[in-house]
This record gives sequence, C-alpha cells and structure tokens, in this order.
Amino acid sequence: MIFYIKNMVCIRCKMVVKHELENLGLFCLHVEIGRVEVEGTVSAVDIMKFKIALLGSGLELIYDKRSILVEKIKNIISEMVNYSDDPLKTNFSYYLSDKLSLDYTYLANVFSEHQGITIERFIIMNRIQKVKELICYNELNLTEISWKLHYSSVAHLSTQFKKITGITPSFYKHLECSNPVSI
Repeated sequence: MIFYIKNMVCIRCKMVVKHELENLGLFCLHVEIGRVEVEGTVSAVDIMKFKIALLGSGLELIYDKRSILVEKIKNIISEMVNYSDDPLKTNFSYYLSDKLSLDYTYLANVFSEHQGITIERFIIMNRIQKVKELICYNELNLTEISWKLHYSSVAHLSTQFKKITGITPSFYKHLECSNPVSI
C-alpha cells in the first residue's frame, strides 16, 4: 500500500514516518520524501492512527490526485534546491515535465491553482530560503553561495534576495544571523 504525505521535506521526516509506521506494527518497504510504501494492506483503524500520529509531527496524509501532484512538484523543487550540486542541463520546465511524465503547462496550472503562486516563484522563494540558511551558517561567502545555488552571478542573487526579502544579503546577515531563532 502506498501513502502520500504532505510537508515531508527532509531525512528527519522520513525517520518520523518510518517510526510511526513501526509503532503501528507495519513494515515499510520504501520511504522517500512525500511517499511511503507499506507491506500489505492497512486497516482503516491503522490508517486513522497513522494520520493522527503524522499530524503531531506537522505531516499530513493526502489523498486527492492534484494535491499529490503538487507535493511531488514541491519535493522535486526541494531536492533540486537543497541537495543538488550539479546545475540542470535543461530548462526546469523540461526537467519537471520529464520527471513527472506530464505536460508542463498542466503542471504549472495545477500548482498555481493549488498553491496560489507560480512554480517559478516557489523555486525562487526556496532558493532564497536556502541562501538565508547558508548566509547564517557563515561557512561560505556570497560568491560561493551563488555558485552553490547556480545563480548566474552574485549580482543576480543579491537582486533576487532583495526583491523577495526587502533587504540585501549583507544586511540580512547583520540583522538576522545574530538571532538564530529568526531564520
């Protein structure tokens, strides 16, 4: 049986999902971000228990096909922004369309309808969130961050950062990174 899970964004989320299923006596065949496959069928009572346990961790079971598709799109974007060291060799629209075997226009329309923002805007917001994290980690300078996140230049990163946050990356570092709770 396969479950689709909303808000699953990291390895820790995968561990939580696996732990909750094991607490119910269910065996996970495969856990990935946004999706888990369980051996056999699961009773309605166990599904309800699993759903309640997930809610306690900020996760949510999803059932409707469009919501599942939106979560898949979000997970692909998250994977690209947070875990990919190599720049895409093609347009993101082609990459996403190929990965999900669906027309990009359809994906974009479903995403915008469901999320209230475009896929492009969602990608930019995720990239800027990653920039914020990297700035506060203080391990890379802005040039290295721009390379890591595949910006064409530091100027492009800075312009996009200011457009989204209203402040420059250096001001953000000075203002926000001294207070780690605000990240």
